[in-house]
Amino acid sequence: MKKIMIFGAAMLLLSSCGVYNKYERPDVNTQGLIRDAASDVDTLVVAPQDTASFGNLPWRAVFTDPQLQALIEQGLAKNANLQNAALTVQMYEAMLKAAKLAFLPAVSLGSSGSPMGSISTLHTDPSITTKSYSIPLAASWTLDLFGNILSQQRSTQMKLLGMKDYQMAVRAQVVSGIANCYYTLLMLDRQLQIVTEMSQMSKETWDIMKLQYQLGRVRSTGVQSAEAAYLSMQTQANDMRRQIRSTENALCLLIGQAGQQVPRSTLAEQTLPSEFSTGVGVALLQNRPDVHNAEMSLASCFHDVQTARSQFYPNVTIGASAAFTNSNGALTPGKWLTTLFGSLTQPIFARGALTANLKVSQLKYEQAFNTWQNAILSAGNEVSNALVNYNSYDANSKLEAQRIEVLTKNVEDTRLLYKSSGSTYLEVLTAQTQLLNAQISKVTDDFNKMQAVVSLYTALGGGGK
Repeated sequence: MKKIMIFGAAMLLLSSCGVYNKYERPDVNTQGLIRDAASDVDTLVVAPQDTASFGNLPWRAVFTDPQLQALIEQGLAKNANLQNAALTVQMYEAMLKAAKLAFLPAVSLGSSGSPMGSISTLHTDPSITTKSYSIPLAASWTLDLFGNILSQQRSTQMKLLGMKDYQMAVRAQVVSGIANCYYTLLMLDRQLQIVTEMSQMSKETWDIMKLQYQLGRVRSTGVQSAEAAYLSMQTQANDMRRQIRSTENALCLLIGQAGQQVPRSTLAEQTLPSEFSTGVGVALLQNRPDVHNAEMSLASCFHDVQTARSQFYPNVTIGASAAFTNSNGALTPGKWLTTLFGSLTQPIFARGALTANLKVSQLKYEQAFNTWQNAILSAGNEVSNALVNYNSYDANSKLEAQRIEVLTKNVEDTRLLYKSSGSTYLEVLTAQTQLLNAQISKVTDDFNKMQAVVSLYTALGGGGK
């Protein structure tokens, strides 16, 4: 036992030489990740003081509609994917707890081949028996001198952090998915309202043409064209009702309930932020769950390399065993028999398995680094695209508003001229069709602008707070 203690002390001194290394984030270039949304050629270099990010806002500060907030709260409580993500985190927490216990000694009571009690015959006379018993107790402890157990624990810890990032990513998807479905419903409601109003106008035009036909002022083809235009709008209205029902079902699935009508406000009542701060590149790395998850996978691979490298070093185990026994009747009463032991195992030739395992672990680390770097670039692209989309759809919406104003006046003037035979029925139908298309386009642009806000918030790592 004295020799074992001396050897253990020597191994502890060797372990202080830095066999085990801690993970440190590799250098990564985050400059120029987000392009300037107002320029076609320049790349935005974010100033160091620009640290307040739009993605840091709580989702309630971004989505202020009370009915939308109620839907998001229900989704966060009942969404099946989010619940499964939480259960996965609990699984990895249990695995980490088990990894931490690996540092403790293993203690066992009883062992195979060593019965805890028995009765045996030691005399020629079968009526005379001797009771023998043994209660074995054993404990062993593997000394983690070269960081084998520690690196495995750290790897599991990184995987747990990665799963928590996955949970946050699912949470962000649930929030953004509910918001997008909600805004889609508002868009469809508004478009259905526009089509219904335009359908009524087309019906009036059709009635006027039927009267003009009876007076002999227009041919039957004009009446047929007006009727066809009216029926076309009825078809569009029916198609929008179908889309509304389908979107309601999709939203109900996200919030964990059967498909039904969803209470909601109107598109005109929505207020969303219009000023955005994207934050510096380092903040983007910290906020994005998928980017942070990729880095935790990289850290896990780093610790796996440490584990593979530690396999080349000796494995030292110390332990003790004891048994309370009467030694087949020789000891009366029974006594404790104790044994101390130690073992040292040094791999010499393992058919190349240790070397191959180390090489594979190093290659996996390189793959994880490439995945992490690509996740960073993808995050920058998503932020850039969201900013460009918002600016583009905002500009289009303003132009469509001007176009609607002009076309509304055009429809009114054309109908008045038609009543006085100053224009043809084709001009009336064309003016109404152009106005309808412009109104639908503006609603679509407003919706796309809202979607861009949701995409930007998610791209900056928000939505899960």
